[in-house]
Amino acid sequence: MTHSITRRSSPFGQRVLVVYSGVLTAVFAVVVLAGFSGPPASSHYDELTVQRINIVEADGTPRMVITNKARSPGLYLKGVEHLPDYRKTAGIVFLNDEGTENGGLIFGGAKDGNGNVSNYGHLSFDQYMQDQTMVLESQQNADQRHSIVTVTDRPTWDITELVTLLEHTKALPPEQQQAALARFRTTHPDAQPRGSFGRTEDHAAAMRLKDAQGRDRVIISVPATGDPVLQFLDANGRVTKQLP
Repeated sequence: MTHSITRRSSPFGQRVLVVYSGVLTAVFAVVVLAGFSGPPASSHYDELTVQRINIVEADGTPRMVITNKARSPGLYLKGVEHLPDYRKTAGIVFLNDEGTENGGLIFGGAKDGNGNVSNYGHLSFDQYMQDQTMVLESQQNADQRHSIVTVTDRPTWDITELVTLLEHTKALPPEQQQAALARFRTTHPDAQPRGSFGRTEDHAAAMRLKDAQGRDRVIISVPATGDPVLQFLDANGRVTKQLP
């Protein structure tokens, strides 16, 4: 036999239910809002595994990107990313107070199916609204290796002009892209190397000092044979004096 029992709630019991319901609602609201507000401003983590980290100022201006190869950024100018396929390498991109790239660190390396090794590391610093002026680089392609510090003079025109050209011509055939770039170079002077020091691909340790046109004028080298050489050159590249 089934019994049906009906009870009438007392006023006290109703008040308890109302208070209990209110408490549950408040707790639920706190949990939901906490979930949307994210972690506290200062947090400590023992370890993070990520593919990319974007470091920004309080107003959102990008200042640094730490990334793997697949998520590497394009070129940032005034906080806006251009040419998303500009690079495909792991590393760190440095950006100035205006959100424009002003240097970076990239690195990579592998051995292909034929056993050929490629390996590189590159640390650079840029001129304002221009390209790199100082580079520390180590590179290997099979048996060819060099490790060099280079210094470069950059022109004063705004690199935004070049980026705009590359964006407007990226859908054109390669030969048309090269022709447009060649026309651009006729009115925009190119960079000129001013000096380098390091271990070259011919196994020599060498220092090269260049004039404002990028021409070698003094070369100090110690080739693989171990015999040091000091050379002075004229503007045409002819050695005018050599020691010994």
